[in-house]
Amino acid sequence: MNKEAVLLVLSCLGVVQALFLCGYLFTLKKGDRKANMFLAFVILGLTIRIGKSVLNVYLDLTPWQKNLGLSGILLTGPFLWFYGKLLLAEQKRFSNKDYAHIIPFVLFALGCYFIPNTGNPISYAIYIMVFLHLAIYIGLSFGVLYKCRTKVHPQRATWYRNLSIGVALIWQFYMGNLAGFFSFYIGGALFFSLLIYLFSFLFLQKHAFRLGKYNTSTLDRSSSQELMDGIRSLFIKEEIFLDNSISLESIAERLNIPPRKLSQCINENEQKNFSDFVNGYRIEKAKAMLSDPKYAQEKIIAIAYDCGFGNVTSFNLAFKAKTQLTPSQFRNKSKKR
Repeated sequence: MNKEAVLLVLSCLGVVQALFLCGYLFTLKKGDRKANMFLAFVILGLTIRIGKSVLNVYLDLTPWQKNLGLSGILLTGPFLWFYGKLLLAEQKRFSNKDYAHIIPFVLFALGCYFIPNTGNPISYAIYIMVFLHLAIYIGLSFGVLYKCRTKVHPQRATWYRNLSIGVALIWQFYMGNLAGFFSFYIGGALFFSLLIYLFSFLFLQKHAFRLGKYNTSTLDRSSSQELMDGIRSLFIKEEIFLDNSISLESIAERLNIPPRKLSQCINENEQKNFSDFVNGYRIEKAKAMLSDPKYAQEKIIAIAYDCGFGNVTSFNLAFKAKTQLTPSQFRNKSKKR
């Protein structure tokens, strides 16, 4: 298999995977369906453009076919912006005025047969205007990210930032190719393939949708932080974690909030589930006891129970996961200090 064949296969794999990902998002029922649809349109727009690049290298496309491929760029920008407004700014309603932003795509796609694309100055001007359109929406998208970065869960902000950077890099490649900085035209398709498989991996790991179960929650960022301060105060001052019978439900009842809201609060502020959050306090208590000469003769199993663990096995596993040492090793190391 020669070099050209390898490049063709790699490029086509990215396009096929992108189409699969679009289909997955269009039919995904979990999480926010509107957000999934917006993201699918972002990827579909890029796929149309990249697909045109792949075909243009190996086939003799007519001007209208090139224009149809170019129209995908006009689809990507608005939906990237919509996706950010929904995911970060939590704008749930989009009016006809909002959707008017996709009119350039519709007009360009319908008029692709009449728009010149023959390599003349007018064709280059149209090409630049299409990519200028995407640049404007990339700028708007980063504006939404900057405005909302401190108000949303870091996971969402990071995901949207990475998505926007990926689109911006594809834009930069094609502009660089037009300016003569990059002569390897098919490189855009190869880079797209890399991005698509990376995004697919994130989806399979549920990084992008992990917060889907909280999409309908009324707990905003400031209220979540305020509630978290109360939870920490309860754990530090009253040491309720020492009770091995505590549960998400019992703590939620004491705070007079729904268990779902308590779970969301801990997840958003600590990036932990309830069990890991509680065990974190128990391990810190155990470390203090194991390094205190007053408890030098205390058996480790007794310390485990005193710190709120129901059995010594779960204590040993949790302790080593947190400190990379067994309780005995930690105690011995503390004695040598």
